Amino acid sequence: PEDFFAHMRAIRDIIGKDRSLHIQVISKDCQSMVKEAHRILEEIDRQVYIKVPVSYEGIKAIKMLKEENIHVTATAVYDLMQAYMALAAGADYIAPYVNRIGNLGADPMELINELSNRIVMDGYDTKIVAASFKGVQQIREAFNYGAQAITAPVEILKQIFKNPSIEKAVDDFNADWYSMYGEGKGICDL
Repeated sequence: PEDFFAHMRAIRDIIGKDRSLHIQVISKDCQSMVKEAHRILEEIDRQVYIKVPVSYEGIKAIKMLKEENIHVTATAVYDLMQAYMALAAGADYIAPYVNRIGNLGADPMELINELSNRIVMDGYDTKIVAASFKGVQQIREAFNYGAQAITAPVEILKQIFKNPSIEKAVDDFNADWYSMYGEGKGICDL
């Protein structure tokens, strides 16, 4: 979109303030990340979660933003040490990149499971928002291993409902309905 902030405000209007909106900073150095975060919050609202990559500079930015009570999502998480650093820095959400971790030969579900256990054992309020999916099974596994939330493309989310059993159940229900109330007669026709 040409006007980034107008687009983000439009998304906020659609989802409301009771849903979380996460917006990524694009700079690589700490001071610029913090400056971008402030601009995002000025343009949208203070409820926005600032997405910060878990790099050396990003960890410094996360700490600084948390000192100002700004909501932070730690992104670009590929290994457990990054996740632990984000926990220690105070991130509200940690976003492990499931498919990308797998492509590097590591087990993303092991990372999610160990991170989830650490969060519980040490009493953190941090949540895991798993990202970078290529299929529904990865989403299912992420939840099973401890993720509290996911972010995924609409195309993948629609696959959840592409199930012949669902279609059959709806058809069976409709057949029962029509046998009782007449073919083509819906609830609004009663």
